[in-house]
Amino acid sequence: MAEFSQKRGKRRGDEGLGSMVDFLLANARLVLGVGGAAVLGIATLAVKRFIDRATSPRDEDDTKGDSWKELSLLKATPHLQPRPPPAALSQPVLPLAPSPSAPEGPAETGPEVTPQLSSPAPLCLTLQERLLAFERDHVTIPAAQVALAKQLAGDIALELQAYFRSKFPELPFGAFVPGGPLYDGLQAGTADHVRLLVPLVLEPGLWSLVPGVDTVARDPRCWAVRRTQLEFCPRGSSPWDRFLVGGYLSSRILLELLRKALAASVNWPAIGSLLGCLIWPSMASEELLLEVQHERLELTVAVLVAVPGANADDRLLLAWPLEGLAGNLWLQDLYPVEAARLRALDDHDAGTRRRLLLLLCAVCRGCSALGQLGRGHLTQVVLRLGEDNVDWTEEALGERFLQALELLIGSLEQASLPCHFNPSVNLFSSLREEEIDDIGYALYSGLQEPEGLL
Repeated sequence: MAEFSQKRGKRRGDEGLGSMVDFLLANARLVLGVGGAAVLGIATLAVKRFIDRATSPRDEDDTKGDSWKELSLLKATPHLQPRPPPAALSQPVLPLAPSPSAPEGPAETGPEVTPQLSSPAPLCLTLQERLLAFERDHVTIPAAQVALAKQLAGDIALELQAYFRSKFPELPFGAFVPGGPLYDGLQAGTADHVRLLVPLVLEPGLWSLVPGVDTVARDPRCWAVRRTQLEFCPRGSSPWDRFLVGGYLSSRILLELLRKALAASVNWPAIGSLLGCLIWPSMASEELLLEVQHERLELTVAVLVAVPGANADDRLLLAWPLEGLAGNLWLQDLYPVEAARLRALDDHDAGTRRRLLLLLCAVCRGCSALGQLGRGHLTQVVLRLGEDNVDWTEEALGERFLQALELLIGSLEQASLPCHFNPSVNLFSSLREEEIDDIGYALYSGLQEPEGLL
C-alpha cells in the first residue's frame, strides 16, 4: 500500500510538472516564437529529467558504478574523434544580394565597426609540462629546509648516543647514524622524516642468522638472531644475553627497554632548549619515534635499532614491532639496497627513475584514496620498470609515469606486488579487499585523466 501511494504521489507530481511545462511552452510560443519555444522546451525537459533522477530511488549497487576492474576493460576502446564541421559552416557567410523590388538609392554610410578579435584561448599543457610543474611546486624541497633537518637530526643523534652510553654502559652500541630518504635525495615535498640507526655491536662467532621461513613464524620478511657457541661461551658471556628468548635475541624485549628509557629517563626539555626546538617521544606508536617542532620545521625522527652487516649484501635487520609468532624476530630492511640500485641505474644512463619515484610519492601523499601506497610499494614499481631497457630521459618522464600507473593497476588486480629483492614477500598482503578496490579505482581514474592527480 505504501509503495502504491508512493507511485500515485509520483504520478501526481509528474502530472503537475507536465502541466507547468505545457503552460510555459504555450506562453513561450507567443513571446519567443517557434524556435525560441523549441529551445525552451528542450531545456525544460532536461530539468524535468534531472528532477526525476534526483527524486527516484537509486539502486544501492549503482552508487559507485562499475568497478575499476570492469572499467579497465574499456581502456582498449578507441575514442571517437570529433567530426570536422561541414564546409558550408566553416566558410564565411556572404552578404545577401539586394532584392530586385527594392528601390536603389544611396546607402547610408555609418561608422565602420571593426570586428573585435577574441582573446586567445589558454594553452593546454601537456602531461610532461604538468609533471614538471608539479615537481617544482610539490616535490622539490628548499635547500635551507633540508640543511636544517639534517642539522637537527645530527644534534639529536649525538645527544641520544651520549645518553645511551651513560644509561647502558654495558651494552655496546655503535655510532648513531642519521640517514634515510632525506639524505639520499628521495624525500618529496617536505623534510619531515629522518631515520636514526642505532646499531648493535654483536660479538663475532657468537651469533648466527636464521631465515624467517625456517622458524616457527614462517615469515619471509624476517630473520632470527640465534645465540651460538654456548658450550664454549656460556650464557652471560655476552651483554646481549639478557635479551635472549629461547636462545634467540629478542627484538621485542630490546624495544620495550629503549621505549621506557626514551619516555621516562631522557630530559627532552633540556635537550630541546639546547637545540632551539621542542622534542618529545611519540607514545601513540609502537615504533621508537621522536617528534621535533622547530619554528621553521616539524620533523619526525625514527629511532631504528639495527643489526648491521647481517649477510653478504650488508642488509640491515631492524627491531620492529611485529605481531604474533614473529614478535621476537628482526625485520629485514631493504631500503639501503633499493636506494643504491636506483642510484646505480640512474648513473648508468642519466635516467629519471628517482625523479619518477619522487613524483609518485608526492601524488600518493596528496591523494587520500592513495594514502595506503607507501614508499615501499612505489619503490618496487619503479625498480621493476627501471630494469627495462627503455628511454629514461626527462622527455619520457610522462610516458614512464603512465606506465607506473598501469603497473600498479595490474598488480592490484592480482592483489600481488612482489618485493624486488625478495620475491617471496607480497607487499599487498596487508591490504584489505576494500582498500584494494578503492586504490584501484582512484588509479584507474587517474590513468584516464592524469591531470586530476597533479
